[in-house]
Amino acid sequence: MRELTRAEEQIMQILWDIERGFVKDILEKMSEPKPAYNTVSTIVRILERKGFVNHKAYGKSHEYFPIVSKDEYRSFSIKNLLAGYFSGSFAKLISFHSKDKNLDTKDLEKIMEEVKGDLKK
Repeated sequence: MRELTRAEEQIMQILWDIERGFVKDILEKMSEPKPAYNTVSTIVRILERKGFVNHKAYGKSHEYFPIVSKDEYRSFSIKNLLAGYFSGSFAKLISFHSKDKNLDTKDLEKIMEEVKGDLKK
C-alpha cells in the first residue's frame, strides 16, 4: 500500500463516507472552494491506479467505490507514523502526545482503559 497525498486522502474520506459515487457526487461533498470537475476525475483515476478505488461503468459514466477500507488505511498510516517518528513504539507516541498536549493523569488513565478494553476484544 502507498501513502496518499492530501488531495487523494480527501477524496477517499468522501468515498468511505458515501461508499460509492460518481465524480459529481464526490464534488458535491467537497468544501469550498471546490476543485474543478476534471481535477477530481483525475485524482479518482490516480486512486484507481494505486489500487484504492475501483469503478462500475454505465456507458461513459463511472461509479467509483473504495476497495481499501478506512480501517486498513488507518492501520497503514499509523504504522508508518510510528516507524518514521517513534522508532515503531506506540509508548513513545503516547509519551510525546502527553507532553505536547499537557495531558493529565486522568486522560492517560482513560487511554490505558481503552487500550485494555481493545486488547480484551
